[in-house]
Amino acid sequence: MHRRQLILSGLAATTGVSGLSACATAPASDPNYPIRSDQDAPAYTSEELIAAGSRELGIAAEAIGAAIERIFADQGDRPTAYIAGEEGAGAAGVGLRYGRGALHMKDLSASQEVFWQGISIGWDVGGNASRVFTLVYGLYHPDMIYRRYPGVEGSAYLVGGVGVNYQAADGIVLAPIRTGVGLRLGANVGTMAYSRQRNILPF
Repeated sequence: MHRRQLILSGLAATTGVSGLSACATAPASDPNYPIRSDQDAPAYTSEELIAAGSRELGIAAEAIGAAIERIFADQGDRPTAYIAGEEGAGAAGVGLRYGRGALHMKDLSASQEVFWQGISIGWDVGGNASRVFTLVYGLYHPDMIYRRYPGVEGSAYLVGGVGVNYQAADGIVLAPIRTGVGLRLGANVGTMAYSRQRNILPF
């Protein structure tokens, strides 16, 4: 609870920031890892993700199972990673969202910390704190996660009592599953930047 209060306090301090970027940002130097790969990467099954998601979100397996099965059907493939964490969000026409979590890949011996911050424009007003469980497609090296992801227009929906939307950049697709978001997912579009450390500015 203390962490969520700190996140939401950061929202109140930065609500004067405006602007929206729809461009994905790649690492500054040439990466030593593949952006795309023709090789098979270790992937998670729906059963593994349902068990992990139910545990991380604290909801019934049936609820998150419906959302995961829908994402599998949409993507036609299995994710190579997932992020489990929590976030705070607030909006008054322009919305801000800040989060922190752990990136998990099957071929990593330990999870990797990741932060995200984003901005949205929509019709919603209010704030919330929630847990989030994100399926990650097309990720072949953990450092690939650190970039900006525009939201996919029209992709937000509610299924199984949780909210789902899609973000995509450079062949990587993120599918965050959130609890406690109500109808706010369907009322905005925006971008999300994933980083190694907390950034106050949502760009």
